[in-house]
Amino acid sequence: MGAKNQTWGREFILLGLSSHWGTQVSLFVLFLVMYLMTVLGNILIVLLIRLDSRLHTPMYFFLTNLSIVDVSYATSIVPQLLVHLLSEHKVIPYLSCAAQLFFSLGLGGIEFLLLAVMAYDRYVAVCDPLRYSAIMHGGLCTRLAVSSWVGGSINSLLHTAITFQLPMCTDKVIDHISCETLAIIRLACVDTSSNEIAIMVSSIILLMTPFCLVLLSYIRIISTILKIQSSEGRRKAFNTCGSHLTVVTMCYGVTIFTYIQPHSSPSVLQEKLISLFYAILTPMLNPMIYSLRNKEVKGAWQKLLGQFSGFTSKLAA
Repeated sequence: MGAKNQTWGREFILLGLSSHWGTQVSLFVLFLVMYLMTVLGNILIVLLIRLDSRLHTPMYFFLTNLSIVDVSYATSIVPQLLVHLLSEHKVIPYLSCAAQLFFSLGLGGIEFLLLAVMAYDRYVAVCDPLRYSAIMHGGLCTRLAVSSWVGGSINSLLHTAITFQLPMCTDKVIDHISCETLAIIRLACVDTSSNEIAIMVSSIILLMTPFCLVLLSYIRIISTILKIQSSEGRRKAFNTCGSHLTVVTMCYGVTIFTYIQPHSSPSVLQEKLISLFYAILTPMLNPMIYSLRNKEVKGAWQKLLGQFSGFTSKLAA
């Protein structure tokens, strides 16, 4: 193989989004604000569900898991991105790169699986409401959540192992904002077609299987809702699923739209924008969607704010 393709180096260089200093400072401020909103919003959602007994239901148990995944996923990428935006030398150590790839892939996979589990929960709530409590009992919810975490982690472990066992050339520049699978594979000095096929098959299984389950769940949900006689009943049933359906459309929509385009795979710029979408925008918007579109969450916010207002009034008195 020659002297230049034997082993991985001790560190990599990430090109990021821009080399223009003014642009980097502007992006730093923007991404910092969005990241802080992401962390605050998701932590508040978790605390709210924890504090309000009315939200101790399967739907909000899964939402708690989703919020933890969102803030963890953002944290696996954004802090390093912020540091690099203000750094002249945008390096990341080998082990940090491997860890970032593992956690970002794992948490991304877990989110897709959780969305499928949440779709099943909504299916049972709408299509079999009388048996909802019996079906979605605590043991099943725990097993579904654990299965999502384990499934996403195993997939990520396989991806990371496949990626970092490849011999690398002397070029250690990654044209991406983070350590992303395809960007790292481009550094390999061997034919990576079999690796890319394995990764593609794994990704399709992890993406399309949950998506098909979500699709089937909502086909049944919609058919059940359309059979409801009263418009008020249909409206309530749709509201039950509105927040989840919005998040599903946003998360699955971007990936599917990007990867089903004919002629070629996504460009490097598209890969960077997709990473930004999932690392910054989606985790920031999810708590807003569940807060603004969900009456139970809005009611819990009002109750909590009322209690806080009463507490501060007593302190002032």
